[in-house]
This record gives sequence, C-alpha cells and structure tokens, in this order.
Amino acid sequence: MKKIRAAALIGAVALVVTGCSSGGGGGADATGPIDIWLSNNEQEVEWGKAVVEAWNAEHPDEKVTAQEIPAGSSSEEAITAAITAGTAPCLVYNVAPAAVSGWVKQGGLVDLSTMEGGSDYITERGGDVESYSTDGSYYQLPWKSNPVMVMYNKALFTAAGIDPENPQMNTYDAFLEGSRKIVDSGVQSAIWPAPTSEFYQPWFDFYPLYLAETDGTMLVEDGKATVDSDAGRTVAEFWATIYEEKLAPNEAATDDAMSSGTTAMQLAGPWAIPSYAETVDVGFMPVPTSDGRETPTTFADSKSVSMFTACENQGTAWEFLKFSTSVESDGQFLEATGQMPMRTDLTESFADYFDANPNYVAFAEQAEATADVPSIPNSVEAWQAFRDAYSPAVIFGKDSIDDFLKNASTEIDELVAE
Repeated sequence: MKKIRAAALIGAVALVVTGCSSGGGGGADATGPIDIWLSNNEQEVEWGKAVVEAWNAEHPDEKVTAQEIPAGSSSEEAITAAITAGTAPCLVYNVAPAAVSGWVKQGGLVDLSTMEGGSDYITERGGDVESYSTDGSYYQLPWKSNPVMVMYNKALFTAAGIDPENPQMNTYDAFLEGSRKIVDSGVQSAIWPAPTSEFYQPWFDFYPLYLAETDGTMLVEDGKATVDSDAGRTVAEFWATIYEEKLAPNEAATDDAMSSGTTAMQLAGPWAIPSYAETVDVGFMPVPTSDGRETPTTFADSKSVSMFTACENQGTAWEFLKFSTSVESDGQFLEATGQMPMRTDLTESFADYFDANPNYVAFAEQAEATADVPSIPNSVEAWQAFRDAYSPAVIFGKDSIDDFLKNASTEIDELVAE
C-alpha cells in the first residue's frame, strides 16, 4: 500500500464522559472503565456494539461504553472544543487524519508510540504507515480506508449504449465521450460531484484524479504545493470541460442523485455499496487518467483511531484499541461494513470474504494503490484555500485555470509555512 496521510471528517461535541476528566489522563498504565465514540454509520455502530460486548464479557472491571459521535455543526471545532474542555472520550473511531497535527499541537492526543509495543503494533498491522506519524510519533492508528473509485448505474449505462461490464472510460477523452452519451440519453447529469464550498470537497472531485495523474503526488510535498503543474492543469481542465458542457451540474443535488437516477456516476468508496444494494445495480471502475493507465493511484479516504489525553484509563484504552483492531475484529469489521481494514495482509487474511463478495474485490485491489492528504500545518485552511480558488475557475468558469493554480499554490505555501 502506498503511503496515505490523512482525510475526512468526524463529528463530535463536547460532553463529559466516563474515563475522561478536565485534569488530563491518568497515565499509560491506568485501567478502568472508558468511553469511546463511533461513527454514525449504521454498520459501524453494529460492529462497535459487538466488539464492546465481547470485550466487556471478559473485562468486567474495565467496561467500555460506546456511543455514536454526537452531531455537531463543525467536526473540527467540536473536537477542538472537547479537547479544550478536557471532555473528549478515550478513543474516537473515524478520526480524520488531516486534523491530527492540529490536535497534537493543541495537546489533545496521546502519543501511541509511548504505549508498550505501540510503534511495533501500528507498523506490523499497517505496513508502511510512516506518513501517519507526526514529528516522528504516532498519534493515530491507521484503521480503515475507502479507496475512491467511479461508481456507476449499470442500467443507465446500458440505456446510453455503454457496456456496463466493460465501460472503457479510462481515458479523459473516453470518459467525456461516455458522459456525453449519458446526458444525450436523457439523464440529467453524467456525474455529480458536490459543487459546494466545504474544504473536503476536493477529495471527491479534483484530488483523486490528481493523485491518479501524478502516481500519488500529494497536494503538498516538502513544504510546497504541487498542483501548479502540467498535471494539475490537465486535471483542472478536464473537470472544467465537464462543467462547461453541462455533464455535471454546478448546483447541489436536492436528493440522492444516484438513487433517484438523476446522475449515472459518482466518486465513492466501498461504504456506498450497502447504500444502493436495494435501489441501484452498481458497477465500479478506476478514476480516469489522461492516458488511461492501469490501476491508477486514487484517494484513500482513510480514517484512524486516536486516544485523547483527557482519558484517565489509558492502559485500558490501549488494550481495547488493540483488541478492536486485531485480525479477528478487522474481519468482523469488513463483514459488517465492507470497508477496508488497513492491513498489510488484507486479501490473504480475508480471502473467503472477497470470494463471497465480488463487488468489494475492486476496492481491495485498489487499496494497494492509494494516497491521501498530506499531514501539514493548517491542513484545513490549506484545503479551504484550494477549494475557494477551484470553484470560481473550474465549476463556474469565472476565473482562469492558470490563475487558480498559481493563487491557490501561493496561499497554500504561506499557510504551510506558518
């Protein structure tokens, strides 16, 4: 698996929970009850409840209490507030690695490298995960990935005269040709990325294709933005053509466009498969590149698990973290959610699952060629600067592509240097 850094959001609000206190943690050896937060994904909640039940049956004096991450208007602000108040839970499953460096700076996360066998456990499970380290230490355990691919509606492809089993849309030219056929057949849009302004939206339009076009070059490398380049220009012009030809709307969908049949494609990870199991016969293909290369690199959309310094019983938290990310627990997670545990032995360890679930094989194979967002200072602000420059140039055609790339890179460089 290629190095993957960070990305996506978690929702949380500040509240006082068992195992936490505003006075800080009780140390790496302290044991006792803890609280954890889980994603509000239905399948993940069911998995989390089962893992907690199995743990509690064997550890009556170290009871784990799980709850869904409480809804909040802003995930980063909510977690930051919880850290400030000392009310974060011991563990959060579904941490956005992009936010980790900021929380480390705030003093809110436990260095898992200081736990007994911490670094060895993380690297033996995940392989080449150095990119998840902050200042040489692991403040997160890389947990799962959702490699982004093109999900499509097979019925709409067939109606447009595109072979749903072999769409042959791996180049930009072929993708545009197929998109035109889809719209000409009467579908409102060929593909419908969210055109809204949130900082994370580039991860589901520009960025997967940029990673593919560059074989994994991230937004920032060696402290400098990389997108003001021929590859960045090529990707931006591709998306600009999509919008200019009205193959994608420049307003947000009012419903689930895949389910309603108003779009034939979206960029998504394996998490989306259960969402359409009863409504859409879906297929998957890699994101396109200008030259149609095989197995292109894509955005990993990875999530981690972090331990928060407000946790008093860090010894229990560490043991439960290992318990919940063991081969057995990862297998149960894969069965429950279809999301890819970040393990070096993914396909070998869970061969029976992939034999029985062929829809997920493409994602397991794609997981070997992924990259993620860089772990950088002011990460959220840097991505927001990118989005703010991208939207008027690419989505709305008001600014030039060259100005967008130049101005975004300049602002990103300044933010990263702070």
